Amino acid sequence: MLKTEALTLHYGGSQILHGIDLEAKAGQVTCVMGTNGVGKTSLLKALAGVHPRSGGAVTLDGEALGKLPPQAMARRGLGYVPQGRMIFPLLTVRENMETAFACLPRSEHFIPDEIYELFPILKEFLHRRGGDLSGGQQQQLAIARAMLMKPKLLLLDEPTEGIQPNIIQQIGRVIEYLRDRGDMAIILVEQYFDFAYALADNFYVLKRGAVAMSGSKSELSHETLRGAVSV
Repeated sequence: MLKTEALTLHYGGSQILHGIDLEAKAGQVTCVMGTNGVGKTSLLKALAGVHPRSGGAVTLDGEALGKLPPQAMARRGLGYVPQGRMIFPLLTVRENMETAFACLPRSEHFIPDEIYELFPILKEFLHRRGGDLSGGQQQQLAIARAMLMKPKLLLLDEPTEGIQPNIIQQIGRVIEYLRDRGDMAIILVEQYFDFAYALADNFYVLKRGAVAMSGSKSELSHETLRGAVSV
């Protein structure tokens, strides 16, 4: 389980996140929602170590995580699929996935069949450069790469952005599969409301860098949550 307490983040002299308290449990999807510019991506960057948090505490399965760089966070079990996917355009699909091996012992330097079962197109395009893939194919590659790291916590930032509907459905099925497997916590940042509501177990709504509303799906109705997100 991930837990944050009073997490803050600054960009220069501007404070972006204000005392974020959040929990994400294994076997559940925790969705962070809100309008553009409220700090959702900044929160994931702080958790992933991409942008060091200014203050507050972060623990993962009871282990306190300091202000660690991304590679150290990855080795502690954090997988991050950033907005924009950030695959390596000149590397092949196989080479992109193999970059995840840096976080694994040598005995685990292989791509399991599970990856190709979830994302068949990646097996077909193993030797194609990442930059030659469509946006949806790149998103599948980015998720596969994160899965190969065997994370305890998976961060997904806008996985449906700019993606065709059939691949959105496939990504939704993959998230459901990972949730139901029960061995990782998933934090999903998503603007596509119905996609997020269908998948999530718990919700946090951010406004101006602070948590304005939180609760489980049983506590927050579709209408209540949509109203809070759209304000």
